[in-house]
Amino acid sequence: MKESFGLYVILTDPVTGYEACARAAVSEGIRYLQLRMKGENRSEVLRTARIIREITRNTSTRFIVNDDPLIAMEVDADGVHLGHGDMPINEARALWNTSGKIFGLSTHNEAQELRARAIQPDYIGVGPVFPTPTKAIPDQDLGLELMGKIIRKSSLTAVAIGGINEDNLPEILSRGVVNFSAVRPIMNSPTPRSVIRRLMKIWREYKVI
Repeated sequence: MKESFGLYVILTDPVTGYEACARAAVSEGIRYLQLRMKGENRSEVLRTARIIREITRNTSTRFIVNDDPLIAMEVDADGVHLGHGDMPINEARALWNTSGKIFGLSTHNEAQELRARAIQPDYIGVGPVFPTPTKAIPDQDLGLELMGKIIRKSSLTAVAIGGINEDNLPEILSRGVVNFSAVRPIMNSPTPRSVIRRLMKIWREYKVI
């Protein structure tokens, strides 16, 4: 069954620091919180992951580690998010054979979403919707029409990602999107909790309309 939770927070180099930004997300009851530390050495990722695990433990926020099932296992995260260059989901599931763990998968086009249905991840990321500098080698942006088409047709819980902010979120939601991630508006803000609150307010108000 598809989940509806709104904002999916991805922690990647927040100006307030990982701990403060994680606490902001948890305080707002965010359902998913992903740690994404591209280019950092493993020991630093592991140290940060342990901190985030303690912040999220016994809360309603599910803690997801990006890319690395081994780190996710070591800190007993709630799940792992994998891209197409990472360990395949079936291998990650066999390695981390613990009931209730969450496996997310990035998809960047219609063909990848179609293949994802056979793999059955717990959710997919769909994007980037708009051009975004958060990746060293960015994927081709989908645009609003194709992003909406992929998400509406998918049988999987889907999260729109890539260039989403407070200004364009209503238009994103108008395309049938239920869940979304807005990375830079939160990560670049000295007051991440207020940005999270505003984004979720837009989402809730749109659901009522």
